[in-house]
Amino acid sequence: MAMIYRGMDRAALDAAYNNTKAIPDFPETMERFRARSAELYGAASCRRDVAYGPLARERFDWLSCGRKNAPVFIFIHGGYWQNCTREEFAFVASGPLERGFDVVLVEYELAPTATMTRIVSQIRSLLDGLSDGTLGIDLAKRAVCLAGHSAGGQLAALHRDHPLVTHVMPVSALVELEPISLSWLNEKLRLTPDEIDAYSPIRHIARGAPMTVTVGAAELPELVRHSREYAHACQAAGEHVDYLAVPDCTHFSVLEDLASASGAQMCALARSMATLR
Repeated sequence: MAMIYRGMDRAALDAAYNNTKAIPDFPETMERFRARSAELYGAASCRRDVAYGPLARERFDWLSCGRKNAPVFIFIHGGYWQNCTREEFAFVASGPLERGFDVVLVEYELAPTATMTRIVSQIRSLLDGLSDGTLGIDLAKRAVCLAGHSAGGQLAALHRDHPLVTHVMPVSALVELEPISLSWLNEKLRLTPDEIDAYSPIRHIARGAPMTVTVGAAELPELVRHSREYAHACQAAGEHVDYLAVPDCTHFSVLEDLASASGAQMCALARSMATLR
């Protein structure tokens, strides 16, 4: 077969981005995530299904840590822009909540119903609504960390220039869409050449919020490469970026580290945000 990307043919490229087959217990992992998320919802102080737009998935959940004027951790779930819900990954909020953050869990439309352009615009609309107070939440003068995992990491990185955002935490982010467009993932995404260029964060490194870029050290090599090259490119451009490869973590167990207040990622985020005050 012909080589189509970085020395990989189509079969190799498909495997290089198949995170669910890279671990032996994916179904069990997701069941554990759902159970932990349901438990968190039952225990946390939260407002569910707050609308930021008219569409069914233009919703978010607000979870309060109980502190006045606490910093805010906005989390965008992954799923290659075509799978998953915020409810499946709500357990991630445990770490930020214990660290004294209020948390926003974000939902958005999925492909093939939504194009990449629409998905990106939905995140911008959410941030605009949170910024101007029209969603009933006052974030004025608060520190706001915009975080996301995998596809959500790409969406977070694309909005590091938003005036609401004071820090960005892309976790296992997909920062170059060309290989995505050449793989099985594009069957639903149907990325256009303009979208590939416009929405690949590594192609548009400019002034923006400081970042803590993280990835599981035991993830698929292509996923590690995305995060490492993005962090280094941003650093080379003079941006304030910390890079962390979390030891022994896969694409999914890196979320369990994030859900721990004493995990490597929350500790790194706390250090980075403290030094920038």
